Amino acid sequence: MIVLLTFLAGICAGGLGALLGLGGGIFLVPFLNIVLDVPVAQAMAISLITVIATSNFVSQATVGRRLSNVRLAMVLQVVAATGAIAGTYILKYISGRTREQIFGGVALLVAVVMLSRLNQRNVLPGHIRDVGMLGGWVPDPDTGELAAYRLKRLPVAIGVAGGAGIISTLTGTGGGVLVAPALNSWCGVPMRVAAATSAVILGVTAIPGVIDNFANGHLTQPLLAASAVLGVIAGSRAGFWISSQVTVRSLKILMAAVLSIVAIEYLLFR
Repeated sequence: MIVLLTFLAGICAGGLGALLGLGGGIFLVPFLNIVLDVPVAQAMAISLITVIATSNFVSQATVGRRLSNVRLAMVLQVVAATGAIAGTYILKYISGRTREQIFGGVALLVAVVMLSRLNQRNVLPGHIRDVGMLGGWVPDPDTGELAAYRLKRLPVAIGVAGGAGIISTLTGTGGGVLVAPALNSWCGVPMRVAAATSAVILGVTAIPGVIDNFANGHLTQPLLAASAVLGVIAGSRAGFWISSQVTVRSLKILMAAVLSIVAIEYLLFR
């Protein structure tokens, strides 16, 4: 029954992760830890494995649709991976409760940022040819044409990517919980592109955390990990299809609502 529930939770996490570019860990960790009573360190270890699975699927699915910005992802990947490695050293000095508080705090911060930029659109008016080295074009569902966007505040994007790498290892979320909202809210990247680009980054960012968790004996339930991965892959397919059917505003509201619930649970009731 636990394996079946983990598989079903993986479907939900994969769907939401593909929709929002968060990797699904922000949803899977609370379910494993709170509902199934899996120790938080083991839940985060399982989550990081599913983040890699989500990243692989979404990366392949979005490149062909011109949603992910591969150049930007490659730049941020290097910084995020460095942060993830640094996170493995920080883990030695913090407790499990501290990890839970970090998890809840990050979730609350992202929810607030999403709601504060609810009506923001990051596409440029008219036909723009010069979008800079890290800008691009994305299909605009409102007009049916390609819309241009430019990357703003590259240092902010790099700083957030480094922090996301650290958070990835500490919380088992893959780091997309920071990257996607930051790219959309502060760096001028449209929501769908931010989500797709974040998903490309997640897989590499999660690898140092997986290796560290394996070395420290936290991956002790391979059956749960396997069922979660299978569920996440199935959910990612569904989430990627749904993302083209709903509005960006709806995606932001959904992200903020789920993250708020998770934050309240971990900050007030654990």
